[in-house]
Amino acid sequence: MPNDPSEMTRTGGDGPSAVFAKLAEMVYNGDDFAQVYQAICDAAATLVPGCAHASLMLKENDRHVTVAASDDIAAQVDALERAEQEGPCLDAIENDAPQVESELARSTQWPRLARRAIAETPVRGAAGFRLMIRGRKVGALNLFSDNPGEFTDKSIDQAILITAFAAVTLTALHEHQEAQTLREGLASNREIGKAIGLLMAFHDISEGRAFDLLRKTSQDMNIKLTGVAREVITHHNSKFD
Repeated sequence: MPNDPSEMTRTGGDGPSAVFAKLAEMVYNGDDFAQVYQAICDAAATLVPGCAHASLMLKENDRHVTVAASDDIAAQVDALERAEQEGPCLDAIENDAPQVESELARSTQWPRLARRAIAETPVRGAAGFRLMIRGRKVGALNLFSDNPGEFTDKSIDQAILITAFAAVTLTALHEHQEAQTLREGLASNREIGKAIGLLMAFHDISEGRAFDLLRKTSQDMNIKLTGVAREVITHHNSKFD
């Protein structure tokens, strides 16, 4: 299987459906957010007609952070948006409608960004599409063209579809990681509980005293509490093997 969505489209994949299948596989395999972010940008730059560069910008408190980009040019335009405090991404995060300017040279929406993008990059068209996760406005998918007028209705429709895929994928990834964290937490709590029980039984001490003993050992040895609990259980089991 190809390693990324853009490679799939070049080797005979079924376009967006193949990309979505790949993104779903990444969630199932437990890939991290950085890998999924990058796959989304690569897919957008490959699948959306007229798109030469793509980025994903997320809102973190009062900051806007580019978490992935198909190339340096996309990341550069994002940086210009932040510097000028205007552009398709910043507007898309706050507005439901796609933010599209197919000819930056004629832009009245983002004049400062347009001037700098034209002077400093090959970008001549820009668009932003809001990313919603669990009902929250978390960021935007940003697309850039190198020629004016390349973003058409078909481009916008395809970008909306990719953004929807991205939202579903990232929601699933959040839920997958939360479930994994919960499983690890439950396993850790079971180990700590078992270790406390063994210390209480073999040293005839209270539950509080057993926990304090585990915690002090953890601090003295600079080992996580779960690690100390695991050692207590292993030592106990080895005595009875």
